[in-house]
Amino acid sequence: MSKKTGLVALSALLLILVAAPAMAAPMQEGASTNIEDIRMWIGIAAAFAMGIASSGCGLAQGRAVSAACEAIARNPSAGGQIRGALIIGLVLIESLAIYSLLIGLVLIFLRWNP
Repeated sequence: MSKKTGLVALSALLLILVAAPAMAAPMQEGASTNIEDIRMWIGIAAAFAMGIASSGCGLAQGRAVSAACEAIARNPSAGGQIRGALIIGLVLIESLAIYSLLIGLVLIFLRWNP
């Protein structure tokens, strides 16, 4: 694991360890459960999820393109096959960000009635 990947993983782990107990804390007696507050926190959670997914996708796509460029430089005659595998890999990597965006949008625009 590279230093940059380890730093991203460590920061995500710290965010999860710090934020999860705060979100799961019991509400105080007499505290209001305003629907707008709940929607605000859902929006913030969706934004964090999209940010984490996008950063992971960006790192993965960069490594995939780098490896493909090295492979084509070593064996130019296999460039077509490598390019095809690269496109399929990039589509699968990008689908993670699209799924994260879709789930975030569904959570934000879903009519949540307590």
